[in-house]
Amino acid sequence: MADMSLEKVRMPEQDPKARIRNFDEVALGYTDEMAIKESHRCLNCKTRPCVAGCPVNVQIPEFIKLVSEGDFEGAYKKIKETNNLPAICGRVCPQETQCEKLCVRGKKGEPVGIGRLERFVADWYMANRDVDAEPAPKNGKKVAVIGSGPAGLTCAADLAKKGYDVTIFEAFHVPGGVLMYGIPEFRLPKVLVQKEIDTVRKLGVNIMTNMVIGKVLSLEDLKNEGYEAVFIGTGAGLPNFMGIPGENLNGVYSANEFLTRVNLMKAYKYPEFDTPVSVTESVAVVGGGNVAMDAARCARRLGAEKVYIVYRRSEAEMPARLEEVHHAKEEGIIFRMLTNPVRILGTEDGWVKAMECVEMELGEPDSSGRRRPVPKPGSEHLLEVGTVIIAIGQSPNPLIKSTTPGLETHSWGGIIVEEDTGATSLEGIYAGGDAVTGAATVILAMGAGKKAAAAIDEYLSRKK
Repeated sequence: MADMSLEKVRMPEQDPKARIRNFDEVALGYTDEMAIKESHRCLNCKTRPCVAGCPVNVQIPEFIKLVSEGDFEGAYKKIKETNNLPAICGRVCPQETQCEKLCVRGKKGEPVGIGRLERFVADWYMANRDVDAEPAPKNGKKVAVIGSGPAGLTCAADLAKKGYDVTIFEAFHVPGGVLMYGIPEFRLPKVLVQKEIDTVRKLGVNIMTNMVIGKVLSLEDLKNEGYEAVFIGTGAGLPNFMGIPGENLNGVYSANEFLTRVNLMKAYKYPEFDTPVSVTESVAVVGGGNVAMDAARCARRLGAEKVYIVYRRSEAEMPARLEEVHHAKEEGIIFRMLTNPVRILGTEDGWVKAMECVEMELGEPDSSGRRRPVPKPGSEHLLEVGTVIIAIGQSPNPLIKSTTPGLETHSWGGIIVEEDTGATSLEGIYAGGDAVTGAATVILAMGAGKKAAAAIDEYLSRKK
C-alpha cells in the first residue's frame, strides 16, 4: 500500500550557522528507514512518466520498488544499468525539472524524492560493498575520449563495457572535469567523484592527465595513433565577461577561476594547500545560475561577512535550482534582484573598492522567452565590495576548433553535431555535453555521452 503523504521525507541538513564555517556536505542523506518510508510514496505507475524525464533512462519505478523491499544492492544495480555515476547524479541533477517534474505524486503535493533515493542507494552501496566493475573482452578497436567530465566519463564507460579499448585524454592534472573543479565540496564531496572515476578505470578505461588536445596532440595525431573514433567532451571552460570598465582590476575573478582555486586546488584548506584566494569582507557575485550560487556560498565559507548575488532579472527568472537558492538564503547570502553592474571602481593601487550598479525593470520578452531587463533612469548606485566574481556563463574552449580543419562550430563556439548521434562534420568524430550546448547540467552531458557511445559503437561495427 502506497504512503499517500503529500510531503517528501525531509532530508537532514547541517545547521546554516554551522555550515557557513565548513565545507562539509550540507545535505546529510537518508537513513535506511527514511529511504524505505520515502520509497513507499511511489505509486509504481504503469505509464512511468518519470523515466521519460531522465536523460539517461534510469528505470526509476523499478529501483524504488527494490528500495521499498530493503534490497538496496539490487536497487543500485538497477540504476547502474543505465547510469554510470549515480552518487553524483543523486546530488547535483536538477530532478525538479526532469524526473520529479513528471511524477504523478507532484500533481497533489510533492513528487517522490527520486534524487534523494538515488543518492541513498549509491551511498549505501559504496559504504557496504566493493564496487565491482570487470573489464569486458577487448574487441580490438580503439576510441579516444577528450575530456573526463560527465560526458566523457559516461561515453568512455559505455564503450568499455562493449569491449572497446578506450583512453581518456584530460587537460588538467586530475580527472573529473567540472565535477572536480566546478562543484563545491559541500554539494559534491570529491571522494565520491574519485570513487566513480575509479569504477570507470576498473572497466579498463585508461585516463591520461595533463593532455591538452590541440596542443600536445591533435585529432589527426590521435587517428594516426590508431584511434578509429574520437569523442569530444571538453565542456565549456571559457568564462564570459560583461565587458564593463574595471573587470581587469585585482580582486575580480571569473567564477571558473574562483571555483577552480577553491575546489580543485583546495584553497579552502589554505595554508595546508598553498592556493590562497583573496576574499574580502564584502563580495559581489554577478549572475543568477547554479555557478553563481556556488561561488557566493564558497565566498561566505571563506570568511566574507557580506556576499551579494547581483542579478539583472527578478528571482522568478533565476536559472539556479530552487534548492540552491534556498540554501544560499539560509546562509545569509544577500540577493540584489533587478540590479545590473555598469562598472567596477578601483583603488589607486589597482584593487576593487566598489561596483557601480543600476536598477532594472522588466520589459518585453526576449528570444529566451523571459522579459528583457531594461535600465531604470537615475537609479545608479554604489555597492561597496572588495571582491567581484563574474558568473554569467561559460563558452566552449576554441582550442580544438582552431587546430582541427573542417570541424564545424556555431558562431558562439559550440560544436555542431547531429542531434540523434552526436556526429560532427568530420567522419568518426563525435561530440557532446557543454562543448556542444554551452554550459548546461551534468545529467544532460551524461545523456549526450551515452548517445554518442551508442552511435560510435554502431559506426565502428559497420566499419571494416
